[in-house]
Amino acid sequence: MLSACDKAPLPEAEKAPPFVRTARVGAAAAADLGLSGTVRARVESPLAFQVGGRIVRRAVDAGEQVRAGQLLFQLDTHDLEQGVRAAEADLAAAETALTTAVADLARARQLRERSFTSEQATERFELARREAQTRREAAAAHLVQARNALGYARLQAPAAGVLVDVAGEPGQVVGVGQRVALLAQAGERELEVHFPAGVAPPAEGLALLDGDMSLSLVLRETAGAVEPQGRTLRARYTVQGARNELVLGAVLRARFHVGQQTEGGFVVPLAALNERGEGARVWRVRDGIVEAVPVDVLRIGGELAQVRGVLATGDSVVALGTHLLTEGMKVRELAR
Repeated sequence: MLSACDKAPLPEAEKAPPFVRTARVGAAAAADLGLSGTVRARVESPLAFQVGGRIVRRAVDAGEQVRAGQLLFQLDTHDLEQGVRAAEADLAAAETALTTAVADLARARQLRERSFTSEQATERFELARREAQTRREAAAAHLVQARNALGYARLQAPAAGVLVDVAGEPGQVVGVGQRVALLAQAGERELEVHFPAGVAPPAEGLALLDGDMSLSLVLRETAGAVEPQGRTLRARYTVQGARNELVLGAVLRARFHVGQQTEGGFVVPLAALNERGEGARVWRVRDGIVEAVPVDVLRIGGELAQVRGVLATGDSVVALGTHLLTEGMKVRELAR
């Protein structure tokens, strides 16, 4: 009995290899890609004042339907009205100066005809009349600008639609061009979808609604670059047959038919992908030993991922618990 106490535990190398669940690598083929999209308006107009000032009235709320020309916000017009009065006074002074210059020029011409004055004196009166005319035109232009600025104190809806967001509040001082509301104009509705990098947005698709209903999607535009944060490519699809029926901001399921992106593509379970800061990889099992195989992820959909790498159809890859594996580790496959 005492001799049995002297037995040490089995070394780490003599322990039985752990069991792992594996899956077979399949060949990639044409398939349907399911993604989510957000309902957006075809035209979304950020609304802002063309002059700065203090908001004294907000006539609308977020989510409200508005018509073209409807008043949305009103600025304090005291300073703008004073600007109009000052411009009117400048115009009146300029018109008086022009009238005087015209009269002086007429008298100078009469005196010149009688040889009571020189030609140079007459030219000076002509120059004075031109200068007065120019000042009058400038004063008239300033008055038009002042009256326009007074009109800009009323922010009106440029078109019919729905106010998605309203940020301006009474008492708030806003600058020129500072957004106070976002108008989703009535008309076509679109679905904004973000595709994984490397997947070209197809020209058509389907938006899936409740009750087994669907609407056709037609590609309108694709972003010129992949977004740096999500590494996705934004695309906008026009929803055929839908105008104001779809709720803005709603998330809809969409289905796109995409073919095989490139030769040599394979399908593996999504859980088989392993990322450790050095790019995506899968762990292939050969003769009870795992090895890391770098792959390029072409597409992700549902529970499967399409990848490209040094693989072969029928290879066995670890499909669960890849974060626990190390290069050259011995494992035992669970019976499938």
